[in-house]
Amino acid sequence: MVQVLALSALWVLADWLRGRLGLPLPASLLGLLVLAALLFGGVVRTGWIRGGADWLLGEMLLFFIPAVLAVVQYPDLVRHDGWRICAVIGCSTVAVMVVTALVVDRVYRLELMLARRQRERHHV
Repeated sequence: MVQVLALSALWVLADWLRGRLGLPLPASLLGLLVLAALLFGGVVRTGWIRGGADWLLGEMLLFFIPAVLAVVQYPDLVRHDGWRICAVIGCSTVAVMVVTALVVDRVYRLELMLARRQRERHHV
């Protein structure tokens, strides 16, 4: 519970920063960037937030219930433009998966390169 509260507090802080600085980014993205900086900087360890993040991801379906209710409220929209909506959802899902795979690959290669440099430094 503490981890979920910490992640929520980070989102609130990001929302406050976004409003204070007038940034054109959503608070969730700004919070993600701040969390990534804290993780890469070693200020926050992954173990400190892993349990809360795993719980949030496991319960993610609850966050989509409002979207499902909106679909139920507008059956005519789904009937007439449902195929377009499905096409957009499908294409965006594929795009997210491809971009995620590319980023993971690049980060993995970067980690290998950094590990290789560190080994070379220790052998010299």
